[in-house]
Amino acid sequence: MPDIGVPELILILVILLLLVGAKRLPELARSLGRSTKEFRDALKDGDEKTDTNKDKKA
Repeated sequence: MPDIGVPELILILVILLLLVGAKRLPELARSLGRSTKEFRDALKDGDEKTDTNKDKKA
């Protein structure tokens, strides 16, 4: 898998800035962060429920 360096990140940010706009970019970043957090929490909750079900069966 190729490594992403600083020039590639800058290019991605410039493209996002052009597509989304400067005013909506922070809002987009916040919503992406919240979505990632909720996804991780859901995965963690799913693992805990699976562990609990295994304990009940044993």
